[in-house]
Amino acid sequence: MTEQQSTPHDLPDASGLTIGILGGTGDQGKGLARRFALAGHRVVIGSRRAERAREAAADLGADLPVSGAENPAAAGGADVVIVAVPWDGHRATLESLRAELAGKIVVDCVNPLGFEKGKGAFALPVEEGSAAQQAASVLPDSRVVAAFHHVSAKLLLDPEVEEMALDVLVLGDDREATDLVQALAGRIPGMRGVYGGRLHNAHQVEAFTANLISINRRYKAHAGLRVTDV
Repeated sequence: MTEQQSTPHDLPDASGLTIGILGGTGDQGKGLARRFALAGHRVVIGSRRAERAREAAADLGADLPVSGAENPAAAGGADVVIVAVPWDGHRATLESLRAELAGKIVVDCVNPLGFEKGKGAFALPVEEGSAAQQAASVLPDSRVVAAFHHVSAKLLLDPEVEEMALDVLVLGDDREATDLVQALAGRIPGMRGVYGGRLHNAHQVEAFTANLISINRRYKAHAGLRVTDV
């Protein structure tokens, strides 16, 4: 692991990392798998069923370095693991993989949201404060980072979109881990990782996804975020 960087803009080399994606059969997970594979990373899509994971990998094309496996194999064989599972299965999935995720950087991008007809998306209360804090509580031996909450799955999967013009807020208590995840975000053309605070600030980042959904519905867009003057 690279030593802590000397300036906020001096990030480590994230090339060559193998990335596991739990929940990689969903659109967000599959989209991130596609983009990281295009950036030259070996990616392992995880699912409760290996067959479903292999199907998702095959959907992305045989020319990309993406494979599929059951969640334990995807988690255990990766350098960095991204959690993109549905909120209702978040805790149980992570509890079942505590051993495989020990010692690893775990990037949680889950948004605990509810949907009400006629009113749209809204943030759900989380006992620990946020999905990322729940992950940290369940995985005491992992290095949990929150990131990739506001990335459009549709744009990630769209072959006509060559660059993802947005910033990714990266939150965590481990500076070395957040530096690496910022660098990893920057591996995707057009994307930039920006440090967004410690893990206890993850709630408002997760909850803001509900606002973005409202923006996108109103304007028929796929809005992301840009942080100015950084």
